[in-house]
Amino acid sequence: MDIKNTLEWYIIAGVDETCGDVCCQIQENKTQPKQFSLRQATTNLSQNIIASKQNARELCAKAQNLTQLKEIVETFDGCALKLTAKSTVFGDGNEHAKLMFVGEAPGADEDRIGLPFVGRSGRLLEKMINAIGFKREDVYITNIISWRPPGNRTPTDAEVAICLPFLKRQIELVSPKIIVFLGSSAANALLENTDSISRLRGRFFDYPLPNNDVISAVATYHPAFLLRNSAQKAKVWSDFLRILKKLKEN
Repeated sequence: MDIKNTLEWYIIAGVDETCGDVCCQIQENKTQPKQFSLRQATTNLSQNIIASKQNARELCAKAQNLTQLKEIVETFDGCALKLTAKSTVFGDGNEHAKLMFVGEAPGADEDRIGLPFVGRSGRLLEKMINAIGFKREDVYITNIISWRPPGNRTPTDAEVAICLPFLKRQIELVSPKIIVFLGSSAANALLENTDSISRLRGRFFDYPLPNNDVISAVATYHPAFLLRNSAQKAKVWSDFLRILKKLKEN
C-alpha cells in the first residue's frame, strides 16, 4: 500500500500514535515525490478524538433511558472501531439491576450475536452470577467499548476515551447498588488509575455520579483470565461473597 492507504488503514485499525524520539507524521515531499520527510505531527487526529468525545458526551445527555441511549450508540460514527465490527454491542439485562458488571470490549461471539458476554467468558460469568443467587436477567452486563477491536486487541486509550461517556451514562441510568469491574481495563477507565488488577481486586471503591452521589464498586478478575488461570477462581469466589455481603448490607 502507498503511504496514504497505509495511514488510513492504521486509523481504521485504531492506531492513533507512533513511537519515536519525537511525535511526528510522514509527509510526502512534493519536490521529490519518491521520498518522504518527517515533520512535527499536526493535531488533526487529536482534534478528531476530542471532538468525538465531546459529541459523545452531548449525545449521552439527551438519553433519558437505555432504549434512547442504545439508539444513540448504534448511530454514533465517532469511533473507528465501528468500521471493522459487525455489530454494535450495547449493554444487556435488567435496567434497574442492583448489580452491574463492566468488561472491556466485545469478542468474536459478542460481535456476531450483538450481545455482551455470550461466549465462553460469558458462560463462566453466568455461572459466577448464579452462584450468588442471581440470574443473568437480574443483573446488567456491559463493556467499556461497544465494538469489537480487530483481532480482539486491547482498545487504545483514544477508543476508551471516546466510548467512556456511553458507559458512564449507562451507569447513571441503571443506578446499580454495586458495579463490578471485570478486569483492570474497566477499573482503570472508571476509577482513573493505572493499578494492576491484582492490586485492585477485592477492594471496594466509591464511583462518583454527577449528582455527587456515589456507587460502591469492586474489581475482580475477568472471566477470560479465569479460563486461562483456573487456580484464581477461588479468589474471585471470595470477591463475589464480599459483593453478596455488601448487597445485603445495602
